[in-house]
Amino acid sequence: MKLYSLSVLYKGEPKVVLLKAAYDVSSFSFFQRSSVQEFMTFTSQLIVERSAKGSRASVKEQEYLCHVCVRNDGLAGVVIADSEYPSRVAFTLLEKNPREADPMSKVQAELDETKIILHNTMESLLERGEKLDDLVSKSEVLGTQSKAFYKTFPETEQNFCTLTRLRK
Repeated sequence: MKLYSLSVLYKGEPKVVLLKAAYDVSSFSFFQRSSVQEFMTFTSQLIVERSAKGSRASVKEQEYLCHVCVRNDGLAGVVIADSEYPSRVAFTLLEKNPREADPMSKVQAELDETKIILHNTMESLLERGEKLDDLVSKSEVLGTQSKAFYKTFPETEQNFCTLTRLRK
């Protein structure tokens, strides 16, 4: 039981457009992989082109079984698998949201969302840290400048400033 290809296509008026596809051609020899992948892409486009909107079907092509589902809005999905792959599973994969079709996919999607949130939080923390570092360096510069400014006064005025500060 093997799944070779999962494709998402759009059935437009002039032609069918491949939107996204995933292939598993690891069971083929290295030199066959690109031609097998091209065959699967061509077959997926051809099946969607010949299928009516709002239909679903299974088509046997050589030793492969191609399952196609074309929605009324023209969005289509094609699964290419071996003949042992259950049609019910293929159509569930095509018709349902992947999160609903496979509990593991749902968990993976939730983990991905959590990673994004964590990444954004870490970025904002780093930005705050950089802002704090900027404030510290600016305050150090101000302290140095105020000491330099204080030293420019004659000694009698420095003593007066010190006394005035002590009285408060």
